[in-house]
Order: sequence, then structure tokens, then C-alpha cells
Amino acid sequence: MEKTFLNPEELPDWSDIFSQVVTVEANGVKTIYVAGQVAVDRDRNIVGKGDLEEQTRQTLRNLQTALAAAGATLADAVKVDIYVKNYQPENAGVIRKVYGQFFGQQRLPVSNWIGVQSLAIEDFLIEIDATAVVVV
Repeated sequence: MEKTFLNPEELPDWSDIFSQVVTVEANGVKTIYVAGQVAVDRDRNIVGKGDLEEQTRQTLRNLQTALAAAGATLADAVKVDIYVKNYQPENAGVIRKVYGQFFGQQRLPVSNWIGVQSLAIEDFLIEIDATAVVVV
């Protein structure tokens, strides 16, 4: 079993705290674990401050970037966990709209949508992590 730790240049460097992506290869299968992605650009500037729709969009762009660094796409995701600050039922429609733009009509990964009181930084409204699998 081979583990690889990745911190793609296109994403913020959090390597002093955690790796963005860890892959594990065994028996011709690569499992990809992506750390929780948030609505920041490479320089850690918050994108869409106060706007759940725009933060969801940036978070999913970052998730795509993280998966691509490991040789995967959103279509390879098998599990996605979504953490929403101060979740309210009306948030579901906003998130679902953007989520659908990224995942389309393909078979969707299993998912948990979890309402949380806060995230790592006050202005973060959403965080999304994922597990993906590819045949190598």
C-alpha cells in the first residue's frame, strides 16, 4: 500500500496544519481523500463573503482542483460530506442548485449534509470534503 500526500499549488497552502489530499494505492485501486475545502482562493482570501451560493461554488471549484491533482474528477467521488454553518432548511435549495451544476445528472456520491454552529474561520459558511476512487 502506497500513500501520497499532496498540496496542490492552485490551492491555499495549509501544509503547516494538514495535507489537502492523501491518496492510497493498493491492488490497482487509488482511493483519494480530500480535506474539507472552503471558499478561499490560493492566497486564503475568502470568496463570496456572506453569500452561501458563491461560497458553495468556490468550495466545489477547490474540490475539483484537489481531485484533479490526484488524477480524479467529481465523477470519481463516492462520498461527499457538506458542513453548513447555521444550517436552515432554505439553504438546501441554494446548495443543491450549485451542487447540481458541478455534479450534473450523473450518479451522485453518498453524502451527509451537516449543520454546524461554526467552521474554522468565522466567515466560512460551507465546507466540503470528499472521498474518491479510481482504477489505476
